[in-house]
Amino acid sequence: MKNTLKFLSSFILATLITACACSSCAPAPELEDMMSKQEVDFFRLVESMCGETFVGESVYPEDPGHDFAGKKLVATIDYCDHRQIRIPFTVGDDASRTWILTVTRQGLLFKHDHRLKDGSPDPVTNYGGYSASYKDEAVTATKHFFHADDFTAELIPDAKTNVWMVEVDPENKELTYYLERHGKPRYKAVLQLKE
Repeated sequence: MKNTLKFLSSFILATLITACACSSCAPAPELEDMMSKQEVDFFRLVESMCGETFVGESVYPEDPGHDFAGKKLVATIDYCDHRQIRIPFTVGDDASRTWILTVTRQGLLFKHDHRLKDGSPDPVTNYGGYSASYKDEAVTATKHFFHADDFTAELIPDAKTNVWMVEVDPENKELTYYLERHGKPRYKAVLQLKE
C-alpha cells in the first residue's frame, strides 16, 4: 500500500510538473499579434538588412565642439532574431553604444545600450522608448519615431521630451538617426550602406 501511494504521489507530481511546463510551451505570438502593421514592416525591413553596415557622419548640429563632430559613424545591423535586433553604433574609436529594437506587446521599443570599457553597463544606459506618430506624422514601413519612456524620464530628466527618429531608405541605401528634444532638433546623423 505504501509503495502504491508513493507511486501515485510521484505520478501526480510528474503530471503537474508536465502540465505547468507545457503551459509555457505555447507557441510564441506572431509579430502581427503584438504590433501594428507599420511596426512589423519596419522591424522586418531592418531585419532583412542583417549583416549590413552603414557609414556616415553627423550633419547636425554643425558645432565643431560637438562630441560626434568630425568622427566617422558606423552602424552595423549585427544581431537579428524574430524579437530583437542589435545595431552596434561606433563613433570614431568609441564602440560603447548599441541601438536595440525589440518587439513587445506594447509595440516596437527602441533603446540605447551604453557600456563601459570593461563591458559593464554605463550608469546612463537603456534609455529610449516606444514607437508612435509624432507631430501629426504617422510611422511607416521605413520611418519610426520613438518617444522617451518613463524609465528614460527618470534616468535623464532633461530627456523626458526626447523623440528619436530612425529611417531606413532602401532606395537610396541610407540610414538616418535623428533626435528632437522639446520639439526642436538636437542631433542628426546620416549613414550610407557600405558596398
